[in-house]
Amino acid sequence: MQSIDYNDIQAGVESIFNILAQRVDDNQLQLVRKAYELAAEAHKGQKRKTGEPYIIHPIAVARIVAEELELGANPVMAAFLHDVVEDTPYTIDDIRERFGEDVAFLVGVVTKRKKDKYDKSKQVDNYRQILASVQYDVRAILVKLADRLHNMRTLASMSPDKQMKIAGETDYFYAPLANRLGLYHVKTELENLSFHYRCPREYEHIEQMLDELRLTEEKNLKAFISRVMELLEGNGIKARIELRYRMPYSIWRKMHSKGCDFNHVDGKHYIRIIYDAADPHEEKKQSLCIYSVLTDYFKERPGSVANYINAPKENGYQSFHVKLLNDQGGWEEIHISSERMVRNSRLGCTAERTEENVKAWLEKFKAVLKDVAYNGSEMDYMDGVTASFYNDDIMVFTPHGKGIILPKNATALDFAFEIHSKVGLHACYARINGRLCSVSTVLHRGDCVEIGIDNNSLPDEEWLNHVLTYKAKRTLRSYFANKKRLPYSRCSCCHPLPGDEVIGFKDADGKVILHKRNCPNAIRMASEQGDSIVAVNFEEQDDFLFPVRICIRAVDRYHLLSDVVACITEQQHLSISRLNTVTVERIVETSVDFAVHSVNELEEAMKSIANISNIDEVSRIDIE
Repeated sequence: MQSIDYNDIQAGVESIFNILAQRVDDNQLQLVRKAYELAAEAHKGQKRKTGEPYIIHPIAVARIVAEELELGANPVMAAFLHDVVEDTPYTIDDIRERFGEDVAFLVGVVTKRKKDKYDKSKQVDNYRQILASVQYDVRAILVKLADRLHNMRTLASMSPDKQMKIAGETDYFYAPLANRLGLYHVKTELENLSFHYRCPREYEHIEQMLDELRLTEEKNLKAFISRVMELLEGNGIKARIELRYRMPYSIWRKMHSKGCDFNHVDGKHYIRIIYDAADPHEEKKQSLCIYSVLTDYFKERPGSVANYINAPKENGYQSFHVKLLNDQGGWEEIHISSERMVRNSRLGCTAERTEENVKAWLEKFKAVLKDVAYNGSEMDYMDGVTASFYNDDIMVFTPHGKGIILPKNATALDFAFEIHSKVGLHACYARINGRLCSVSTVLHRGDCVEIGIDNNSLPDEEWLNHVLTYKAKRTLRSYFANKKRLPYSRCSCCHPLPGDEVIGFKDADGKVILHKRNCPNAIRMASEQGDSIVAVNFEEQDDFLFPVRICIRAVDRYHLLSDVVACITEQQHLSISRLNTVTVERIVETSVDFAVHSVNELEEAMKSIANISNIDEVSRIDIE
């Protein structure tokens, strides 16, 4: 157990007061001091797992809120007091009486509420409580993120099971939340610390390889950066340059997403060129000027430009990215950013001080959270929330040039639902950059997307496997939940249709499975499980279509195939989903997949096809 220097503790507190003194008045500063004094009194005698006085934790959280997030007096007071109500005899009313309604609200949000019974679990209820505060004030979430950040920084003192619990929560919820709020540095540190405690061996292995890589690349990178600086100075551009290596978690994620080893991960580091601009209107000009100077000397990788200045990421991130060829034949990732962009990347939604800016910036996120809360019965709450937390995003465009932000790897279906739920539900095809594609096609940054719809077309259940956004998932799940369903299942061995002679068998779960009466499996089951037999009347219903396949044998002739297609689609008004034909020595074998309402409709179609000239045989075959 380490010895405690109380002078160091007091010095740490005073540094917080000094930071705040630069942006709050004397009355507010006095209240902050009183908040600290109450916290120190309330936690007196309490210890952390490390053996340190508990007050060290509230002080550290307050410092993150004041220094790293640059928030004002009330959030700092809430940081000092955030564990007082949960861990000491003091109440929210005590906080309200001493420090006002606003501080009491902030403390209330981050105080875990004890219940006899939780809706889902203690953790999920806590997430709900935190996210509900976004409707009113984002500062409460920022205090909670500061609390989580300090807990992660000191997680070494916890037992392995506690480490896994806290790290799991952090990776699943808190790091993506920080990302969604534009707090890039908080997000990066949280996910990296989570990886460190969840998978320490993998973390240490990647960290060791990164250390070795730094030594290997040092000389060449210094030369490259030196040349970049010479070019900038030679063109009268004032800027500073940073070399940044990505963290082990970021490397690990790339290794797993691309299925490669450490050596084949690209972008393990990037170079940031940071300039000062008089105002935001000058930033684009300066970024393009730097880009022009660099590409006059270095070759750029085709298609590597990403202009996040014109099209910021969903969380507000702005920069100008490009990849340049170095002397060793490798691509250097360059981020060109203004000082304002760098600061905003660190402070996220808190960077712009006016209430209107913060309100507008969070508008879409709030709408999603409200929708998740009201439609919880249709979709798991955390599934809905995390679907809106995506780590990276792309911007694609409508044919009229309107930008739509979607998560990376989103499909044309996600785009369709983002335009309108009806467009998504009736989507038939997509045109991506003018090329006809299926609606499940993955989109890329800058794609121009047009969705073709048909009011008679309805979603396939498979679509749920091809959407990422909350809106698409919720709309589809709602549609399928309300869709009329058969009260029983058709077996996969004989595929009975309405109108077939069928028999049902009740399984152990009480579900009825239909078989044709002449199905060999049904005959065997009747002899072995006779008590499970259920009489079923399997009748045709307009809401249900069933896939079927027929095989046609014929003597080849001109227009034979078009006559078959016309017979099914124009005469019988059925939709063909698949057609395969082979001709060998003028004998044609064709299989056709389509959907019917009943066996009578199938037999009518087969009879009609059999009457076509040169058709010799039409038979029904099973779809495997």
